[in-house]
Amino acid sequence: MYSRRSALALLSGGLDSALAIHLVKRQGIDVTALHFPSFFSALDPTGKDSPVQVLAENLEVPLILMPKGDDFLEIIRNPRYGLGKNLNPCIDCRIYTFVKAKKLMEEMGASFIVTGEVAGQRPMSQRKDAMRLIDKRSGCEGIVLRPLSAKVLPPTIPETQGLVDRERLLAVTGRSRKTQLALAHEWGLKGYSQPAGGCLLTDPGFAGRLRDLLDDRVDISKSDLKLLRMGRHIRLRPGLKIVVGRNEEENNRITDLAGGATLFEPNGFPGPVILASGEPDPQEEILIGSILRRYVKESARGKSITIHCPDGSDRVAQVSDVAQEDWISDHMI
Repeated sequence: MYSRRSALALLSGGLDSALAIHLVKRQGIDVTALHFPSFFSALDPTGKDSPVQVLAENLEVPLILMPKGDDFLEIIRNPRYGLGKNLNPCIDCRIYTFVKAKKLMEEMGASFIVTGEVAGQRPMSQRKDAMRLIDKRSGCEGIVLRPLSAKVLPPTIPETQGLVDRERLLAVTGRSRKTQLALAHEWGLKGYSQPAGGCLLTDPGFAGRLRDLLDDRVDISKSDLKLLRMGRHIRLRPGLKIVVGRNEEENNRITDLAGGATLFEPNGFPGPVILASGEPDPQEEILIGSILRRYVKESARGKSITIHCPDGSDRVAQVSDVAQEDWISDHMI
């Protein structure tokens, strides 16, 4: 199926990776797109309207989704090459994806890897020295073609072997996107995501919640990670955190993700559902009930709260007061 003039391209859903694929495809090279879904991506690549799906369709390339696994969490815990401003292990992440891409490339019989990286665009992973390090540590030296910046980087194997015409590639550098936007307009590329906000690990709020979770737990479930995206998170003590729904949609999602966790729910009046991650003792149950009452209308504060226990039983929470806003703010993650 794959010839020697075939490549595996990393498609993020953004403009740069789409342009890189277009540049290679117009040289007659068969391209397959590869995307790495993760709990830490702001994009859902599975929906029909996802930029990843839209771009793959517009570029007329087959798309492979390869989710990042639990091993990626260990990279966040212990990144060899450090973190960015928040919890983003950009260099280690790139090495991780390149290792997996190379393995798939070899299985497919493709000749090289394509990325939309631009020299100097990102301060951590797209410096020229960082690119060399990533290629070396991933075992991908010479086989990663960066079409947007190819002319300011050393020639790669596909270029020296004549698989790709270097003169038809570009010399884009730095953070300006004028060239890319002009090319997108010229080539009619649409449906790409905006450059900012693609990775939640760079978001201070999300990173703070994840750091708290990593510090508190060794074993982390998919539900734990999904919960990081919703609700108010309040750390009561080591081993016990609560997630407070902010609207009906979040209440429903928190309920669906509860699993064996304890749930606190308003009994017959509008208010938040609260999930307790950990095992609250009787005094902590009273505290959680008082937090729930903080987020309901005055007229509903005297009504009862139901506790749904992990063993399937229900009981009424004993609540005597309303949690103080200052205390909640001090414990908010």
